[in-house]
Amino acid sequence: MNEFLNSELGAFLFNQVVPYLWQIIGALLVLLIGFKLTNVLTKKLAASKGFEKMDSNMASFLTSALKVTLKLVLVIVAVSMVGIQTSALIAALTTCGAAIALALQGGLSNIAAGVIIVLCRPFHVGDFINAGDVAGVVKEIGIYYTTIITPDNRRIMMPNGALSNSTITNLSTEATRRIDFDLNVATTSDIDLVRKVLLATAGNDECVLQDPAPEVMIAGHEDGAIQVKLRLWVASENYWAVYFSMFEDVKKAFNQFGIEIPYKQLDVHLDK
Repeated sequence: MNEFLNSELGAFLFNQVVPYLWQIIGALLVLLIGFKLTNVLTKKLAASKGFEKMDSNMASFLTSALKVTLKLVLVIVAVSMVGIQTSALIAALTTCGAAIALALQGGLSNIAAGVIIVLCRPFHVGDFINAGDVAGVVKEIGIYYTTIITPDNRRIMMPNGALSNSTITNLSTEATRRIDFDLNVATTSDIDLVRKVLLATAGNDECVLQDPAPEVMIAGHEDGAIQVKLRLWVASENYWAVYFSMFEDVKKAFNQFGIEIPYKQLDVHLDK
Protein backbone atom coordinates (compact mmCIF):
# COMPACT_ATOMS: atom_id res chain seq x y z
CA MET A 1 0.00 0.00 0.00
CA ASN A 2 2.80 2.41 0.91
CA GLU A 3 4.58 1.59 -2.33
CA PHE A 4 1.41 2.43 -4.31
CA LEU A 5 0.96 5.75 -2.50
CA ASN A 6 4.60 6.62 -3.12
CA SER A 7 4.28 5.89 -6.82
CA GLU A 8 3.45 8.68 -9.30
CA LEU A 9 0.00 7.21 -10.06
CA GLY A 10 -0.78 6.79 -6.38
CA ALA A 11 0.34 10.30 -5.58
CA PHE A 12 -1.77 11.70 -8.42
CA LEU A 13 -4.87 9.81 -7.28
CA PHE A 14 -4.35 10.75 -3.63
CA ASN A 15 -3.65 14.42 -4.29
CA GLN A 16 -5.95 15.13 -7.25
CA VAL A 17 -8.83 12.66 -7.22
CA VAL A 18 -9.51 11.76 -3.59
CA PRO A 19 -10.16 15.36 -2.45
CA TYR A 20 -12.89 15.63 -5.07
CA LEU A 21 -14.33 12.14 -4.60
CA TRP A 22 -17.15 13.26 -2.33
CA GLN A 23 -17.96 16.16 -4.63
CA ILE A 24 -18.18 13.75 -7.58
CA ILE A 25 -20.39 11.37 -5.62
CA GLY A 26 -22.59 14.27 -4.50
CA ALA A 27 -22.89 15.56 -8.06
CA LEU A 28 -23.92 12.11 -9.33
CA LEU A 29 -26.52 11.84 -6.56
CA VAL A 30 -27.87 15.28 -7.47
CA LEU A 31 -28.27 14.18 -11.09
CA LEU A 32 -29.78 10.80 -10.22
CA ILE A 33 -32.25 12.05 -7.62
CA GLY A 34 -32.90 15.33 -9.43
CA PHE A 35 -33.80 13.65 -12.72
CA LYS A 36 -36.25 11.32 -10.96
CA LEU A 37 -37.84 14.20 -9.05
CA THR A 38 -38.08 16.21 -12.27
CA ASN A 39 -40.01 13.39 -13.96
CA VAL A 40 -42.37 13.11 -10.98
CA LEU A 41 -42.86 16.88 -10.76
CA THR A 42 -43.66 17.32 -14.45
CA LYS A 43 -46.14 14.42 -14.36
CA LYS A 44 -47.95 15.92 -11.37
CA LEU A 45 -47.89 19.34 -12.98
CA ALA A 46 -49.40 17.93 -16.18
CA ALA A 47 -52.20 16.37 -14.11
CA SER A 48 -52.91 19.57 -12.15
CA LYS A 49 -56.14 21.54 -12.57
CA GLY A 50 -54.31 24.47 -14.13
CA PHE A 51 -52.90 22.33 -16.92
CA GLU A 52 -56.22 20.54 -17.40
CA LYS A 53 -57.84 23.89 -18.25
CA MET A 54 -54.99 24.75 -20.64
CA ASP A 55 -55.00 23.93 -24.33
CA SER A 56 -53.75 20.35 -24.73
CA ASN A 57 -51.03 21.35 -27.21
CA MET A 58 -49.71 24.11 -24.97
CA ALA A 59 -49.81 21.89 -21.87
CA SER A 60 -47.88 19.11 -23.63
CA PHE A 61 -45.27 21.49 -25.01
CA LEU A 62 -44.77 23.37 -21.72
CA THR A 63 -44.38 20.11 -19.79
CA SER A 64 -41.67 18.94 -22.17
CA ALA A 65 -39.90 22.32 -22.12
CA LEU A 66 -39.99 22.46 -18.31
CA LYS A 67 -38.52 18.97 -18.03
CA VAL A 68 -35.62 19.86 -20.34
CA THR A 69 -34.98 23.16 -18.52
CA LEU A 70 -34.94 21.59 -15.05
CA LYS A 71 -32.56 18.86 -16.15
CA LEU A 72 -30.24 21.45 -17.70
CA VAL A 73 -30.21 23.36 -14.39
CA LEU A 74 -29.35 20.14 -12.55
CA VAL A 75 -26.43 19.50 -14.89
CA ILE A 76 -25.07 23.02 -14.24
CA VAL A 77 -25.43 22.50 -10.46
CA ALA A 78 -23.64 19.15 -10.67
CA VAL A 79 -20.82 20.67 -12.69
CA SER A 80 -20.37 23.45 -10.13
CA MET A 81 -20.27 20.89 -7.29
CA VAL A 82 -17.14 19.23 -8.68
CA GLY A 83 -15.32 22.56 -8.72
CA ILE A 84 -15.78 23.62 -12.31
CA GLN A 85 -16.56 27.31 -12.58
CA THR A 86 -19.92 27.68 -14.30
CA SER A 87 -18.97 31.18 -15.47
CA ALA A 88 -16.00 29.71 -17.32
CA LEU A 89 -18.25 27.02 -18.74
CA ILE A 90 -20.80 29.57 -19.94
CA ALA A 91 -18.01 31.68 -21.46
CA ALA A 92 -16.68 28.64 -23.29
CA LEU A 93 -20.14 27.83 -24.59
CA THR A 94 -20.57 31.42 -25.73
CA THR A 95 -17.23 31.33 -27.53
CA CYS A 96 -18.22 28.11 -29.25
CA GLY A 97 -21.77 29.32 -29.90
CA ALA A 98 -21.50 29.31 -33.65
CA ALA A 99 -20.19 25.76 -33.73
CA ILE A 100 -22.79 24.56 -31.24
CA ALA A 101 -25.60 26.24 -33.17
CA LEU A 102 -24.40 24.57 -36.36
CA ALA A 103 -24.20 21.18 -34.66
CA LEU A 104 -27.66 21.60 -33.14
CA GLN A 105 -29.25 23.06 -36.25
CA GLY A 106 -31.67 20.16 -36.58
CA GLY A 107 -32.57 20.29 -32.90
CA LEU A 108 -33.13 24.04 -32.96
CA SER A 109 -35.36 23.73 -36.00
CA ASN A 110 -37.36 21.05 -34.17
CA ILE A 111 -37.85 23.40 -31.21
CA ALA A 112 -38.97 26.23 -33.51
CA ALA A 113 -41.30 23.85 -35.33
CA GLY A 114 -42.75 22.73 -31.99
CA VAL A 115 -43.56 26.35 -31.14
CA ILE A 116 -45.24 26.76 -34.55
CA ILE A 117 -47.32 23.62 -34.02
CA VAL A 118 -48.44 24.84 -30.59
CA LEU A 119 -49.34 28.32 -31.89
CA CYS A 120 -50.95 27.35 -35.21
CA ARG A 121 -52.61 24.19 -33.82
CA PRO A 122 -53.00 22.10 -36.99
CA PHE A 123 -53.88 19.25 -34.61
CA HIS A 124 -54.37 18.59 -30.91
CA VAL A 125 -53.32 15.85 -28.53
CA GLY A 126 -55.78 13.00 -29.13
CA ASP A 127 -56.37 13.76 -32.83
CA PHE A 128 -55.86 11.09 -35.49
CA ILE A 129 -53.56 12.54 -38.14
CA ASN A 130 -51.81 11.44 -41.31
CA ALA A 131 -48.43 13.11 -41.97
CA GLY A 132 -46.18 11.73 -44.69
CA ASP A 133 -46.10 7.96 -44.25
CA VAL A 134 -47.10 8.13 -40.57
CA ALA A 135 -50.70 7.82 -39.39
CA GLY A 136 -51.96 7.57 -35.82
CA VAL A 137 -53.21 9.32 -32.69
CA VAL A 138 -51.18 12.25 -31.31
CA LYS A 139 -50.03 11.22 -27.83
CA GLU A 140 -47.73 14.11 -26.91
CA ILE A 141 -46.28 17.26 -28.47
CA GLY A 142 -42.76 17.54 -27.08
CA ILE A 143 -40.07 20.16 -27.42
CA TYR A 144 -38.20 18.09 -30.05
CA TYR A 145 -40.57 15.32 -31.09
CA THR A 146 -44.28 14.64 -31.43
CA THR A 147 -45.29 11.19 -30.22
CA ILE A 148 -47.79 9.35 -32.43
CA ILE A 149 -49.45 6.01 -31.59
CA THR A 150 -50.33 4.03 -34.71
CA PRO A 151 -53.50 1.89 -35.02
CA ASP A 152 -51.38 -1.25 -34.44
CA ASN A 153 -50.04 0.34 -31.20
CA ARG A 154 -46.57 1.36 -32.38
CA ARG A 155 -45.04 4.46 -30.77
CA ILE A 156 -43.47 6.76 -33.39
CA MET A 157 -41.36 9.76 -32.38
CA MET A 158 -41.64 12.19 -35.30
CA PRO A 159 -39.31 15.24 -35.35
CA ASN A 160 -41.30 18.45 -35.12
CA GLY A 161 -39.36 19.91 -38.06
CA ALA A 162 -40.30 17.05 -40.37
CA LEU A 163 -43.89 17.11 -39.11
CA SER A 164 -44.36 20.85 -39.63
CA ASN A 165 -42.98 20.56 -43.18
CA SER A 166 -45.35 17.69 -44.06
CA THR A 167 -48.85 17.86 -45.44
CA ILE A 168 -50.94 17.06 -42.37
CA THR A 169 -54.35 15.45 -42.76
CA ASN A 170 -56.35 15.75 -39.54
CA LEU A 171 -59.08 13.11 -39.47
CA SER A 172 -60.51 14.15 -36.09
CA THR A 173 -61.56 17.76 -36.56
CA GLU A 174 -64.82 17.12 -38.42
CA ALA A 175 -67.76 15.35 -36.82
CA THR A 176 -68.63 13.37 -39.96
CA ARG A 177 -66.76 11.77 -42.85
CA ARG A 178 -67.80 10.40 -46.24
CA ILE A 179 -66.84 6.99 -47.61
CA ASP A 180 -66.82 6.46 -51.38
CA PHE A 181 -67.16 2.83 -52.49
CA ASP A 182 -66.41 2.09 -56.16
CA LEU A 183 -68.20 -1.09 -57.27
CA ASN A 184 -68.44 -2.98 -60.54
CA VAL A 185 -71.48 -5.01 -61.56
CA ALA A 186 -72.04 -7.08 -64.67
CA THR A 187 -73.35 -5.26 -67.74
CA THR A 188 -76.45 -7.49 -67.66
CA SER A 189 -77.40 -6.21 -64.19
CA ASP A 190 -80.64 -4.28 -63.61
CA ILE A 191 -79.34 -0.82 -62.68
CA ASP A 192 -82.52 0.13 -60.79
CA LEU A 193 -82.26 -3.05 -58.74
CA VAL A 194 -78.57 -2.41 -58.03
CA ARG A 195 -79.41 1.09 -56.80
CA LYS A 196 -82.25 -0.14 -54.56
CA VAL A 197 -80.10 -2.93 -53.09
CA LEU A 198 -77.18 -0.61 -52.31
CA LEU A 199 -79.41 2.05 -50.74
CA ALA A 200 -81.23 -0.57 -48.67
CA THR A 201 -77.95 -2.10 -47.53
CA ALA A 202 -76.62 1.29 -46.47
CA GLY A 203 -79.93 2.13 -44.76
CA ASN A 204 -79.84 -1.07 -42.71
CA ASP A 205 -76.59 -0.01 -41.05
CA GLU A 206 -77.42 2.10 -37.99
CA CYS A 207 -74.04 3.84 -38.20
CA VAL A 208 -74.75 5.22 -41.69
CA LEU A 209 -76.20 8.72 -41.51
CA GLN A 210 -79.41 9.53 -43.38
CA ASP A 211 -78.66 13.24 -43.51
CA PRO A 212 -76.85 13.59 -45.86
CA ALA A 213 -78.52 10.53 -47.34
CA PRO A 214 -76.55 7.75 -49.09
CA GLU A 215 -76.17 8.15 -52.86
CA VAL A 216 -75.73 5.67 -55.70
CA MET A 217 -74.48 6.87 -59.11
CA ILE A 218 -73.39 5.27 -62.36
CA ALA A 219 -69.74 6.28 -62.68
CA GLY A 220 -68.84 4.73 -66.05
CA HIS A 221 -68.45 1.60 -68.14
CA GLU A 222 -65.60 -0.77 -68.84
CA ASP A 223 -65.24 -4.20 -70.47
CA GLY A 224 -67.82 -6.51 -68.96
CA ALA A 225 -68.75 -4.19 -66.10
CA ILE A 226 -70.75 -1.15 -65.08
CA GLN A 227 -69.03 1.13 -62.61
CA VAL A 228 -71.25 2.09 -59.68
CA LYS A 229 -70.34 4.52 -56.91
CA LEU A 230 -71.86 4.30 -53.41
CA ARG A 231 -71.41 7.38 -51.22
CA LEU A 232 -72.39 7.43 -47.59
CA TRP A 233 -71.71 9.57 -44.53
CA VAL A 234 -70.81 8.37 -41.04
CA ALA A 235 -69.74 9.86 -37.73
CA SER A 236 -65.94 10.08 -37.67
CA GLU A 237 -65.63 7.58 -34.83
CA ASN A 238 -67.63 4.99 -36.83
CA TYR A 239 -65.58 5.34 -40.01
CA TRP A 240 -63.57 2.12 -39.87
CA ALA A 241 -66.43 -0.01 -38.52
CA VAL A 242 -68.67 0.95 -41.46
CA TYR A 243 -65.77 0.74 -43.92
CA PHE A 244 -65.14 -2.94 -43.15
CA SER A 245 -68.73 -4.04 -42.53
CA MET A 246 -70.04 -2.53 -45.78
CA PHE A 247 -67.86 -4.83 -47.90
CA GLU A 248 -69.47 -7.88 -46.33
CA ASP A 249 -73.01 -6.47 -46.36
CA VAL A 250 -72.87 -5.48 -50.04
CA LYS A 251 -71.52 -8.89 -51.05
CA LYS A 252 -74.30 -10.71 -49.17
CA ALA A 253 -76.97 -8.41 -50.63
CA PHE A 254 -75.68 -8.90 -54.18
CA ASN A 255 -75.70 -12.67 -53.71
CA GLN A 256 -79.26 -12.56 -52.35
CA PHE A 257 -80.60 -10.65 -55.37
CA GLY A 258 -78.47 -12.38 -57.98
CA ILE A 259 -76.35 -9.35 -58.85
CA GLU A 260 -73.11 -10.52 -60.44
CA ILE A 261 -69.80 -9.00 -59.38
CA PRO A 262 -67.15 -9.24 -62.13
CA TYR A 263 -63.49 -9.88 -61.32
CA LYS A 264 -61.57 -7.16 -59.35
CA GLN A 265 -64.62 -5.75 -57.68
CA LEU A 266 -65.05 -3.93 -54.43
CA ASP A 267 -62.74 -1.00 -54.10
CA VAL A 268 -62.84 2.10 -51.98
CA HIS A 269 -61.34 5.57 -52.12
CA LEU A 270 -60.65 7.17 -48.75
CA ASP A 271 -58.28 9.52 -46.98
CA LYS A 272 -56.22 7.33 -44.69
